[in-house]
Amino acid sequence: MFLPMPITSSLTLRPITQDEFAALDYQVMRHAFASQNELGRLCDEVIYQNDLAARLEAARLGAVRKEVPVQVTHADFSKTYLLDLVVRDAAIYELKTALCLAPEHDAQLLNYLLLHGAHHGKLVNSRPPQVESKFLNTGLTPERRHRLECNTQRWREDEPTSKALLEIMVALLEDWGGFLELPLYTDALVHFLGGAEKVLQKVPLSRNGIRLGDQRVHLTAAETAFRLTALTDAVEPYERQLRALLQHSPLRAIQWINLAHHRTDFVTLLK
Repeated sequence: MFLPMPITSSLTLRPITQDEFAALDYQVMRHAFASQNELGRLCDEVIYQNDLAARLEAARLGAVRKEVPVQVTHADFSKTYLLDLVVRDAAIYELKTALCLAPEHDAQLLNYLLLHGAHHGKLVNSRPPQVESKFLNTGLTPERRHRLECNTQRWREDEPTSKALLEIMVALLEDWGGFLELPLYTDALVHFLGGAEKVLQKVPLSRNGIRLGDQRVHLTAAETAFRLTALTDAVEPYERQLRALLQHSPLRAIQWINLAHHRTDFVTLLK
């Protein structure tokens, strides 16, 4: 399986079809239900992880690996993710103990699939009265994730840090490709712009002279913030929200980067 050099894993996943995954999953889920039936639904995530892994190993379903690391690097930046469970070196399972599955859980598992160039995975949540689960499939390959277009028609560089922000983001996309989770790109930008102590700051918000409190922002300069999103619709309404935030702050500008699938828009919003 092809993995770009900046993305490394201790495990090479075996390609698996959707039908093969479904057949394997039928057996895995029997044990997930059995685990909750016996342990109840109030245990911590690691308890269900260890119990399910032990049950699958006892059932001789093939290799069962926990906490499989995958590392993403760019220059001196590095971030390591841990996959909860990989069965038969092919099927990725992300385990949860949440009230219910949420979009951020989808995004997390999708990120893991894309990092490995895999196409099928499943979320398993042991907290609800009955085990909740959800298949996640993607047709994206590492090669397709690198077919990107950058639009800078609305971008302005009035200070060196804005130029650096654009250059760093373009380099990350060229290195990693698109479609990965936003916190990964954000963490890398913060790192290369000087670290969290410098970049993560609070600015005061006010309305008609009334101070409302401090707002957390990512700063590239004293009066310039940046915001990273992954919107494919409702882009204009979101821009209005950013302008409202800008209007009630001492900021001069917000540098907005929107990763909209194969197109990334770089937009400078000025007060």
